Amino acid sequence: MKILVVQNRMGIGDTVIFLPFIEAISRKFNTRVSLLVKKSSKADQYYKHTNYLDKIIFLERDNKKNEKHDGLTGSFRLAQDLKEYKFDKIFIFNSSLRFNLIARLANIKEIYQYPLFKKTNQHITQPARDLIKKNLEIDVVKNPEIEISSDLIKNAYLKFKINSGEQNILLGIGGSGPTKRIPSKTFLSVMEKICNFKKSKFFLATGKKDDEQKILNQLLNSKFRDKCIPLDDLSIADTLPIIKNCNISICNDSSFSHLSSHLG
Repeated sequence: MKILVVQNRMGIGDTVIFLPFIEAISRKFNTRVSLLVKKSSKADQYYKHTNYLDKIIFLERDNKKNEKHDGLTGSFRLAQDLKEYKFDKIFIFNSSLRFNLIARLANIKEIYQYPLFKKTNQHITQPARDLIKKNLEIDVVKNPEIEISSDLIKNAYLKFKINSGEQNILLGIGGSGPTKRIPSKTFLSVMEKICNFKKSKFFLATGKKDDEQKILNQLLNSKFRDKCIPLDDLSIADTLPIIKNCNISICNDSSFSHLSSHLG
């Protein structure tokens, strides 16, 4: 049996919080589940070790860039792409008629979806919970959990010389937009207070945008430079075992907050 789950929200956190519902589907049908997600979810970076997931299929859709799956023609292309996988069932975590029609064009016989045309003021996860309860008779109460191998965690511990006698802190200093970024002086103030309390090491997680790099460089040029390890050259997959080794995560945006929380 081949099953597809559609989760077309944009962000990392948006995708991570649906893990318990995806796992419930996998357990119900005793098969691994494939995902259709946007590239911005970066799902391929943090689902590599999740044993109930099969393929990650990217939804190539961005109205500003006119990508492969945009518009009416793009919908037919997506249907054709999905048809090649020969899925038996599809769970659509949205109320879009578009995805319902695409599933039919892809010859997917069993379609499970949120109520159509109910997007306005829709709760993020309650419709997914209701969908699983109604169709699979499962109450999903488990928190999301990102799986990662113990060998990767141990290797990161050794490679980055992590000392369990110190506080190892992830600082998520980046942000997906200007309104989600905090100035470096705020982070420096927090670092000052923490270091006055206990010996600490800071792992600085951020992206490559100019504003994010400016904040990073200001921290690396501060008096805390010897206590900082930048992670901006690493992929998300490579940062996960480092995050797992941290005691504390302090983030101003949701992406690394979700990753930290759901690594356990």
